[in-house]
Parts: sequence; C-alpha cells; structure tokens
Amino acid sequence: MSIGHSHGTTRSRWFSQLGHSAAKPGDAMLSGEWVVRWFECLGGFSLLLQCLEYARLTSCTDPQGVWSWPVQRADIPDEPAWLKRLLDWLYQPHVYKAQLTVRAMAALALMVHGNHWLIATVLFLGTLLLLVRWRGAFNGGSDFMTLITVTGLMIAAWVGVFTDEALGWSAGLGYVALQTLSSYFVSGWVKLKRPEWRSGEAMTVFLNSGLYGPLASDSWFRRPKVALVCSWAFILWEGLFVAVLWHPAWTPAFVGVALFFHGLVFWFFGLNRFFWAWAANLGSVFFLGQYLS
Repeated sequence: MSIGHSHGTTRSRWFSQLGHSAAKPGDAMLSGEWVVRWFECLGGFSLLLQCLEYARLTSCTDPQGVWSWPVQRADIPDEPAWLKRLLDWLYQPHVYKAQLTVRAMAALALMVHGNHWLIATVLFLGTLLLLVRWRGAFNGGSDFMTLITVTGLMIAAWVGVFTDEALGWSAGLGYVALQTLSSYFVSGWVKLKRPEWRSGEAMTVFLNSGLYGPLASDSWFRRPKVALVCSWAFILWEGLFVAVLWHPAWTPAFVGVALFFHGLVFWFFGLNRFFWAWAANLGSVFFLGQYLS
C-alpha cells in the first residue's frame, strides 16, 4: 500500500468492493466509502483531541507535578530492569511531549489521507504508551473506545497489506462493531441487575451530579415516574442494540439515540472526547448490520 495517486485509485476500487459486499440491492444504508471515511475522520478527530488534552496536562506530568512519572511508576515491578529503564526514558518530559506531537500528526494524517499501515501502527503504539503512562484509562470509557478504534485501524491496515484492502476493512470494521455493540449490551445488562437503575433513582443521581447540576428542584427528572421511564428506556436501548445485527433497518434509530445520549453526557458532564470516541465507532455498526444480513 503506497501513499499517493495509486493509493487513491486502490481505495476507490476496494470502496466499491466493500460497499457491494456489505449491502444488498436496494438497501438505503451507508456505502463502504461513507462508513470508512466516518471512521477515519471522527476517529482521527477523537485521537487528536486526546493528544491536545494530554498536552494541556504537561504541567502536571513534569517532574514536580502531581502526576509525574516517578509517582506513577511506583507499582511497576523492578524486574526486568531493562523494561523499567526503557519506560523511564520514554516518559521523560521531552520524550513524552514528542510522543504526543507525533501521535497528533498521525491523527491529522488519518483524517486527511486515510488509513495506512504506518499511520495505524503509530497510533496504536502511541495509544499503548499512553495507557502505560497513565496506568490505565485516564478518561474512562473514552480511552477504552480509543483503544478499540486504533486496534480496528491496525486490523484493517495489516490485513489489507497481506490480503486485500476490502477484506482488511471488513475485518477491522467488524471488530470495532462487535466491540461497540458488546459495550452497550454489557452496560444495559449491568443496569438491569442494579435495583437503583430499575427504580429510576440512578437516573436522577446521574443527572444531578453533572457539570450543570444540581438539578433544579422542579426538574422533571426529579419526578419518580419520569426518572423511571427514562431509566428503563436506556436499559432497553442498550440491551437491545445488538438487534441491529438481525434488523439492519433499525440501525439509524439506535445510532441516532446513541449520538443523542453521548451528546447529553457531554452537555451534563463536560466529557468532550467521550462523545467523539463513541461517535467514531458507531459507523461500523452500519457496516456489520449489512454484512451479516
């Protein structure tokens, strides 16, 4: 896979193959090109935001900062010694800042140029280094979804290198879609098992603790019946999201509700990247629903 004119020509050919393999005649669903560009552009934007957010925290990660590497490395085993020395070098302030810069450039390249084995590899390794640096997901669900995004890019790129690009994107988007759907299903299942969600109480607590909380005393969400209906709506929506695999025509409705939900989370809790990380991966659900139908 080369960068340049031949790359664009190849993409046009396999976009056509991907759309043909994923959709039945007469389907009004997304074409292969639409889904891939959705994934590349929103995924790249989410990754770029992540780099910028971490760059804003450099005063906290400097040697005297509250999240300095000497503090966060404390739970890393001393053996093997070479690994700890390598990590100590990788997370020196100037090396760490260089990592963020390279990763941000790769994210921009993904948005402008599209996926490529080199871009995908840089983003994947950069994501792993961030997870080690912060000893896990610093920003919760959005960091885990980012890892799913870059893993999907890696699968698409490297399967495409050794086979063909249509198969690569089928594998990459399929992986991302299954991970995304399972995340919603597990979330719905966990809520279903918890009495505070079944009663609606958790919905009020959830919204009352937001960035713009507390809720007004006369807020509709303080009304038990309203909170109960909203709570069960989310439980059913998350738990039944996987139904799009058997009924692709339902996909726009489920994805639309997902975007609305993540938009509310952004509005109430100020989790900017949370919205973009999940939105980037939702396009893959269109692809998988068509592919399996």
